[in-house]
Amino acid sequence: MMYREASEELLSFIKKSPSCFHAVATISEQLKAEGFQELKECEAWNLQPQGKYFTTRNNSSVIAFTIGKELDDYHFQITASHSDSPTFKIKEKAELKGKGGYVQLNTEGYGGMICATWMDRPLSIAGRVLVKEGNRLVTRLIDLDRDLVLIPNVAIHMQRDVNDGMAFNKQVDMLPLFSAGACEDGDFDALIAEVLGCEVSDICGKDLFLVNRMEPRIWGAKEEFISSGKLDDLQCAFTSLKALLAADNPHAVNVYACFDNEEVGSGTKQGALSTFLSDVLTRINDNLGYGAEELRRAIAKSFMVSCDNAHAVHPNHPEKTDANNCTYMNQGIVIKYSANQKYTTDGISSAVFADLCARAGVPVQYFANRSDMVGGSTLGNLSNQHVSLHTVDIGLPQLAMHSAYETAGIRDTLYMIQALTAFYNTNLHIVDSDVIEVWE
Repeated sequence: MMYREASEELLSFIKKSPSCFHAVATISEQLKAEGFQELKECEAWNLQPQGKYFTTRNNSSVIAFTIGKELDDYHFQITASHSDSPTFKIKEKAELKGKGGYVQLNTEGYGGMICATWMDRPLSIAGRVLVKEGNRLVTRLIDLDRDLVLIPNVAIHMQRDVNDGMAFNKQVDMLPLFSAGACEDGDFDALIAEVLGCEVSDICGKDLFLVNRMEPRIWGAKEEFISSGKLDDLQCAFTSLKALLAADNPHAVNVYACFDNEEVGSGTKQGALSTFLSDVLTRINDNLGYGAEELRRAIAKSFMVSCDNAHAVHPNHPEKTDANNCTYMNQGIVIKYSANQKYTTDGISSAVFADLCARAGVPVQYFANRSDMVGGSTLGNLSNQHVSLHTVDIGLPQLAMHSAYETAGIRDTLYMIQALTAFYNTNLHIVDSDVIEVWE
């Protein structure tokens, strides 16, 4: 696979994933096409060596795994990414009537988005709807896939200081325009019902989000860049999935985890801070005929790669990044450090992953925040509260993180696939923190 092909496939994946629910549905479809068996958390599992399985929680998080055939050194090799991105969630009572017949949709911010990037562009709506079918409540995914709403700016003539900085009030400034008077009360729910082919009265609940309609694309004089919504973190969700599907490790259980709600702290039943990963690993262990002692030993010998994108040096503001520990697009995977452990990377996990990348011929970069600037957090330090194991935090360099339209390098998607495939293919033999053997 060449780097352009890999990036084109990534952008197609993102286009099929307008919400976290659609992302997990897209991932699930790919897993099924590759022979993975779907498991329900509420049902009994019957796992076998050399089996390929996956399970979902809340339709927005997914864990897939492959079981090796020679489990003499039983352990887990895990990647973790997330399915959600900053956006605006539509409130249950969605319609807001204003002067002159205006109808706006009542929204609430989800995550730390850059508000200005959501304005003056066509937006759509996607998510899930709970529909009553007889005595059942059934989840239905919905993607309206049309230019449906828009959040208009105020003209510069009415806010002369707008270019001096704008403080956005999400209850006032970030409400999308739905109608100028042609719509009547209830038309929003009527539209949802029409698309789903049901009655409005059958709609029992909704988790709907705004979607940027700007098409993902490859661009530049030398086609060096990719731009799209949701690169953070669907780029990592996609690349780690491709790696799992390409790999074969007979000596380990390879695990792919993609969690929801990272952008709001992960503290949900389907987030990285939940018991989801711990529950799945415990059930794998039990199904393989091992006890609690073997599980603790297996986890102690395991390794996680926490995959969430990183900040590239901004061409207009290089001063925002550390002078030496900074990264650039198309120059390889980023290993992320934080002295306060917002990123879990330490000398051991960094050494292991950098060695794997060197074996795969993949370039590596290192990132740390400026010492006078507070950075973000991600999955590894939260997941480790329930499943504690050696973990490295990595990502791909990008610009405009949390914008409605983000930018990354066209080469880095393939770099990540190659590096994570090497990780899954390699048997990491961890005895303790003194020596870690890397067996190909």
